[in-house]
Amino acid sequence: MKKVLIAGYGLTKVEEHWDKSLENLMAESSLKALEYAGLSRVDAVYVANVYGEVLQEQAVLGSVLAEELGMSGVQAYRIEAGAASGIAAVKMAANAIQSGEANVVLVTGVEKLSDGTAEEHLALTAMEEREEYTGQMGVHQAASAALLYRLYLSRYGARQDGIAQFAVISHENAAGVAHAQYPFKVGLDTVMKSPYLSEPLHRLEATAVADGSAAIILCSEDFAAKLDSPKARLAACSLATDYVTPFDREDPLHFQALARATNSALEMAGLSREQIGFLELHDSFSIVAALSLESSGFFPRGKAGEAALSGKLSLNGELPINTFGGLKARGHPVGATAIYQLAEAYLQLTHQAGKNQLDNTKHAMVQSLAGLGCAAAVCILEEA
Repeated sequence: MKKVLIAGYGLTKVEEHWDKSLENLMAESSLKALEYAGLSRVDAVYVANVYGEVLQEQAVLGSVLAEELGMSGVQAYRIEAGAASGIAAVKMAANAIQSGEANVVLVTGVEKLSDGTAEEHLALTAMEEREEYTGQMGVHQAASAALLYRLYLSRYGARQDGIAQFAVISHENAAGVAHAQYPFKVGLDTVMKSPYLSEPLHRLEATAVADGSAAIILCSEDFAAKLDSPKARLAACSLATDYVTPFDREDPLHFQALARATNSALEMAGLSREQIGFLELHDSFSIVAALSLESSGFFPRGKAGEAALSGKLSLNGELPINTFGGLKARGHPVGATAIYQLAEAYLQLTHQAGKNQLDNTKHAMVQSLAGLGCAAAVCILEEA
């Protein structure tokens, strides 16, 4: 199988972009990635997007982006797998390179949630669960996450401040990051005193409405040799699914899809968990970050909060997480989120992370979830 490398990236700042359209955002990040890699054209375009057909009433985003970039005629696709759409698109792009169908591919994630109302945002999150079980009953994703949170605290006797600490870590790492939605620190006391979204889940333990677009360039090893830009290798990419609604699963507090995808990715890359230098976690809610760490086997069940409070997960800890702020502080423009995560891992592995740069790390794991674990996608990146 051909090796696949990342050879470029482009990011827009995550915020509410009232002055830009969905097309503007994805064209901006794509052009940055192409310029960074020294390219004017690619063999294929993949767009990761979840809500464009609803909020912007726009389909065929692959064709739209190809036109915006002056590449009409190139093969182009839009990929949707909930919040795991970004890694799903990367998986499809990597398959095209490994099969020999393409040598260089642009993968762009984009979302513009500010075009919706608050009521629409709640309804949209329910789309990543069973609509007839949750959406039609008025149960939004934050409410389901709060039920998992309550069950977790009860089962394990865990401290709530340990779970809330995940938000503190993300904001600590996002401080001063140019592309972050909330580039400032937040104290644990502030998180714990913020209003409840759905008890025991606080407002500052969840993500907010976000617009943004991120792009990366994937290419074969032979093609990469022609480019001057820094490279990182895509060592593994795996996706898995589970029952859509968490309370239909054997254990709601275990993301079996993530466990499967993590084990598969580690096997593909020929690595152990101990060799992973840092993790980009899916922290759509603080409890999801804790469950992700435990489900993927990095900490025993019920112990992730203790790890967060101990400092093990900080930038200078044993296993740094969310090195540019994660979903909570960098922002969560759903279809683009995993591409931001991959671009940030790329920056770390190519020593371009500035003040957030980690020392002596050679392998990164990026985890992304659809809904509350109905699908999971995991990539492992390594120094080229």
